[in-house]
Amino acid sequence: MEQMNFILIEVLHTDTQVYLTYYKRGQCITETGFIQFVDALGGLFVFIDDVFELKNKMRLSELIDVHLA
Repeated sequence: MEQMNFILIEVLHTDTQVYLTYYKRGQCITETGFIQFVDALGGLFVFIDDVFELKNKMRLSELIDVHLA
């Protein structure tokens, strides 16, 4: 969890692409894109996917893993 937190902070400041793995409707999904915003107090983050460039608002609790691309 601490490593994911460190990566989220780093990519926010460097606009680096990430591999993001999260739960959605009982499935484990991995996407490539950019983290645009993190609200740690609200437990939310905004992710822009690399394929369709759509903004996705997700809960931090759904996040499984984050790796630099």
